[in-house]
Order: sequence, then structure tokens, then C-alpha cells
Amino acid sequence: MLENKIFEISSEAEFRTTCLEVFKFQYENNTHYKQFCQLLQRNPDNVTQLTEIPFMPIEFFKTKELVSKNHPPQITFTSSGTTGSKTSKHHVTDLRLYEESFLKAFQKFYGDASNYIFLALLPSYLERTGSSLIYMVDALIKMSGDKNSGFYLDNLEELSGKLKSLDKGNKKVFLIGVSFALLDLVENKRFKLENTIVMETGGMKGRRKEMIREELHEILKTGFGVEYIHSEYGMTELLSQAYSKGQGVFECPPWMQILIRDPEDALSWQQEGKTGGINVIDLANINSCSFIATQDLGRKKNNKIEILGRFDNSDIRGCNLLLL
Repeated sequence: MLENKIFEISSEAEFRTTCLEVFKFQYENNTHYKQFCQLLQRNPDNVTQLTEIPFMPIEFFKTKELVSKNHPPQITFTSSGTTGSKTSKHHVTDLRLYEESFLKAFQKFYGDASNYIFLALLPSYLERTGSSLIYMVDALIKMSGDKNSGFYLDNLEELSGKLKSLDKGNKKVFLIGVSFALLDLVENKRFKLENTIVMETGGMKGRRKEMIREELHEILKTGFGVEYIHSEYGMTELLSQAYSKGQGVFECPPWMQILIRDPEDALSWQQEGKTGGINVIDLANINSCSFIATQDLGRKKNNKIEILGRFDNSDIRGCNLLLL
């Protein structure tokens, strides 16, 4: 089965071959994606290279049911959005693919989840239903098998004490939080963490003013007493995540790639090192759409990706990135 090949990709050649197979499958089985491709006069007969594959604008997840298999969704993930804005809906017909994607990616970049204590400071996500991030972190918490792992809403005093205590232990701590909540935590507390990874997931959710990533990371590095702030790049419309271990430079798992399109011509590609729009290939998304044109800005050099912000004319989603 095509699904079984996705997580076995071990070379660029295998990735490109699988991309073309997935494109053919989605063209034949995803009605809305096929219509979009036909408008661009692209089909499996004239698409022979990865860069010829059409990328569906991410806004379609707000208005269309993008599925590539005639199966009922096992779950529907939704974006948080802002008041009055239309939210994205990602209908997932096979949760196994999402679970395998985030577990294998975490293993690749950080090792076995059972080696960590997970502390999740994700109040804006916990306050609603349908968050793919909460689903992922909840699975990691369960896999940690540690009674100290768990979610935190607004009990920052309790979290502060636990974080300081656990950091002195023998098991590594993984603190993952939305940006505004991490800022709240260090606003009145100071830490000197030596055994903790701090990861921000982006987003002020209207609770604080937006700031550039460098400014945010400097405040968090000082507040937590760590050398680097890690980051996760994911969204409702994807089933895979890219990770940064510092300085805002991201890497993808083998079944995911980020391409940079020309900001003035959506069908052309940007030169290496130049800023442009981010297109994401997520082969784990085989049962919806694997080729997505986001409204995010970035640049790519030597297979390392910098996430720089969003197009000025794009609406602000609940999982928006930091503004440039």
C-alpha cells in the first residue's frame, strides 16, 4: 500500500517518486484537488517532476472538504481562528497516519518519548476542542509514562515549582508552550534550567502584542536560563511537523519537505536563500491533500528552513506564526 511507503523514505529519489505517486492518487480521488489541478492544466500525464505538482492554497481547508478516500473521518481537527473568522477543518480518515507521523518525527529529532517528562503549557488550545496539537502532546504525555507529565492551564505558580524541582532530577524535562503563556511564566519568575528543553509553538492568540522571533527567543532564553529555545512548525492542515533546535532554523522529517515559491508568481520557485512563500509537501496527508501552499514566508538554504512570518494580506489564524 502507498501509505506504508511514506514512512520508509530514505533518499531524495524515493521522496520524489513517492510524491508523484501520491499526486496521481490524490488527483484521481480528491474531487476538489482534481478541479484545482484541471484549472492549471496539470494532471498525472504531464506532471513528471516534483516542482510541476500543483499546491492547493491552504484557504481551501476553510471552505472545502478535502478528502482523498471515501471513508468517514475518524476525527476532524479545527484551527482556533479569531473572532468572526472562518476556521480550517482537516478531516482525518486514518488517525494511525497522524500518530505514526508525529511519533516517528519526534523520535528522529529528540529520541524516545519515554525518556522525557512532558509539561504542556497550552491554555489557548486546551480551552477549545479539535486541536491537533493537543492530540499530539497528549499522546507524548501518555508515552512518557511519568506521573509528573501533564497539561497546565493558568496554574503558573504550580508549574514554576514543578519545573524547578524536576529540572534537578535525573530525567530530562520537555516544556512545550504557546508563546504568550511562556512569556507569562517568565514575567515574574526566573529560572536556571539545566535539564530542560523549552519549545514554543508560536502565537500570541491576541493575548500579547506580536513580536519578531528573535525578540521572543531572547526574552525566553533569559527567563528560563537556557542557551536555545526550540520551536515546532505545524498546523491544523498538516499531519507532520518540522522542528527547530534553536535560532529559528527548521528541519523536516523524510516524508515532509518545504519549498519556497516566488511571492509574486505562485507557480514559480524562489532561488535558494531568497525569501518567498512556503509550500509544504506532507506525504502523511495522503488521505486529504499533501501539497499545500501556505500564507507563511520563509527562505531555504542547504535544506535548512527559516520561518520568517506571514504575508501581510493573509488573515491571522489561531496557529499563526510570529510576524516578521
